Amino acid sequence: MHPGVSPLVEVEGLHVHFGEARAVDGASLRVMPGEVLALVGESGSGKTTLVRAIQGLQKPTSGVIRVEGRVQTIFHDPAVQMVFQDPTGALNPRQTIYDIVAEGLRIKGAPGSEAEMVARALSRAGLRPPERFFPLYPHEVSGGQRQRVVIAGAMVMEPRLLLADEPVASLDASIRGEILSLMRSLVDETGLAILVVTHDLGLAWNIADRVAVMYLGRIVETGMTEEILDDPKHPYTRALLSVVPETREMEQQILKGEIPDLSRMPSGCRFHPRCPLLQSGALDEGVAARCASDDPGPVPLEAIAAAACWPVLDAGG
Repeated sequence: MHPGVSPLVEVEGLHVHFGEARAVDGASLRVMPGEVLALVGESGSGKTTLVRAIQGLQKPTSGVIRVEGRVQTIFHDPAVQMVFQDPTGALNPRQTIYDIVAEGLRIKGAPGSEAEMVARALSRAGLRPPERFFPLYPHEVSGGQRQRVVIAGAMVMEPRLLLADEPVASLDASIRGEILSLMRSLVDETGLAILVVTHDLGLAWNIADRVAVMYLGRIVETGMTEEILDDPKHPYTRALLSVVPETREMEQQILKGEIPDLSRMPSGCRFHPRCPLLQSGALDEGVAARCASDDPGPVPLEAIAAAACWPVLDAGG
């Protein structure tokens, strides 16, 4: 995938449990330098918990997280920065934009000219001329500009990885494209990587190099974005893709029922109670029985393109 390049982040066999609830249940993935990986799944699939563990905000029950080869522990690594879904909630309304962006530098005790670093970060985030924004408060700028301030606050720390949790979900449709374009340009210009969390596979059309699909705490399919969008293998991925407006030629698949209780995982393939392929009756009886009784396991860490689905695996996919 990236010959000779070491992964920026590796998550291997990660488990995060809250009592009996298994929010993350054996997830493995890699993020390479200079790429955008979209982590896709419904609410409740474990995406945000996984990202919090990578950031060092959530202690794993078991498994390993490596950032640049170092095992991640519970600490805040400046190399990993977060971009939150709600910019209004993420910004202190009593601080000026200058102070908001400068806060990380002050905590870190970064050497050099603070004003120059804040101005550079604001410019990178598309807020120009940056000095015009120094004295303003969050309520004095638009929603899209507030998200740019959040991005500037992350970029001022010169991170190597941005974790973006639904970064455009709270923005007007007219602004979403601008923010996604900004994030893509930051990757292309600076070489940082972005792990973007979303429930919307359509977002991957605009920004992602690769896609990892998560269901009930595990990665169930991974692959290059173009391949996933052109030919999704896992029935869960196909169902998510079928509701994306850009794929109107696909028959829409409405998944029945809610995500199961995280404390009572289904037997066999954990998606089988909601699987449209299984419900269609198109599967051989033996394969259908296997789906209901045997766990195909998670997608392995080293997989470039794979789907944890018995019909796919039996077909050599």
